[in-house]
Amino acid sequence: MGEYRPQEQSFSVAGLRFAVVVARWNGQVTEGLLEGVLRAAKRQNMDSDALHIYRVPGAFELPLASQQAARSGHFDAVIALGCVIRGDTPHFEYVCAETTRGLGQVGLQEALPVAFGLLTTDNLEQAVQRSSENSENKGEEAILTVLEMLHTLKNIAGNA
Repeated sequence: MGEYRPQEQSFSVAGLRFAVVVARWNGQVTEGLLEGVLRAAKRQNMDSDALHIYRVPGAFELPLASQQAARSGHFDAVIALGCVIRGDTPHFEYVCAETTRGLGQVGLQEALPVAFGLLTTDNLEQAVQRSSENSENKGEEAILTVLEMLHTLKNIAGNA
């Protein structure tokens, strides 16, 4: 299973700037995701001013804020962090579907890597597991994903 996750490697990070859009809803979880981003950035020797953190009310607001960050021209990538936990109503499906669609659309329309750091879990326990200081932290995975994508896109452009 681990072979499908982004691999920790040494990326060229000089001059990179990332917008990190963090939902406040389920803050215990999203703050853990943010901590994962910060840990991985530190391991990659990123400058402290390379990450610009923006907070939004919930997951549904992630696509618009991510789009505006991408369109600003100030960032090389966007990392969207949120958490939606299944409840007893269809609200979960609507929020997950629209947030997923919106974030994917931002990446394609703006031609910029957008990390999908949205947890969609059945319960709080699963969300906490995926946002704790461990190898399953999806915040760490999100920043490694955009770093790998930036590397890949640079290689594609160099071979075009």
